[in-house]
Amino acid sequence: MTAGRIDPWQGRNPARCAGVDEVGRGCLFGPVFAGAVVLSEASLAPLAAQGLTDSKKLTARRRAVLVPQILKAACDWALGQASAAEIDRLGIRSATELAMLRALQKLAVIPELVIVDGVLPLRCWVGEQVTLVRGDSACLAIAAASVLAKEARDELLSELAQRHRGYGLERHAGYGTEQHRLALRELGPTALHRRSFLSRVCPGTSS
Repeated sequence: MTAGRIDPWQGRNPARCAGVDEVGRGCLFGPVFAGAVVLSEASLAPLAAQGLTDSKKLTARRRAVLVPQILKAACDWALGQASAAEIDRLGIRSATELAMLRALQKLAVIPELVIVDGVLPLRCWVGEQVTLVRGDSACLAIAAASVLAKEARDELLSELAQRHRGYGLERHAGYGTEQHRLALRELGPTALHRRSFLSRVCPGTSS
């Protein structure tokens, strides 16, 4: 089920395929986000020329510039998320799959092919799919999905930081930085922290 590196579309029309990616999988706080994006063949070269690639390789300013370009070029796009409570209840893999499924279900047309970043297939997807290692660098639809999901999650975390002050969420977006761990020890977890993660990486703060 692994896609070739040369043609992520597997010989299909890109406009009938959706790239999916997630962000926030390793965070201690908040939901995991997923994006699903469908791009036309004509949009690929312009987006590549604008520097679209894996969101982790882009600065926040560059991602912000790319978002409207992606939205303008996309045939279809959608976002999905799974909450911290769902992550604790289902486990991170299943919760990530749920976020991806929710994004795909919001698309106007069911894609002929879903291209999933990574090595693990989307178990809850009944249609055809391929996995693509480092897909966010090799497939522009996946890269676009990662940028949209990253920007949406960061925006949400900035809003949540105003409600949950003292954790530095606006700076680390919920990841397990030293600042975040020190705040957890001092303030304790919020209702939006992933208790199943805290028990492993920050013992004594999950209760």
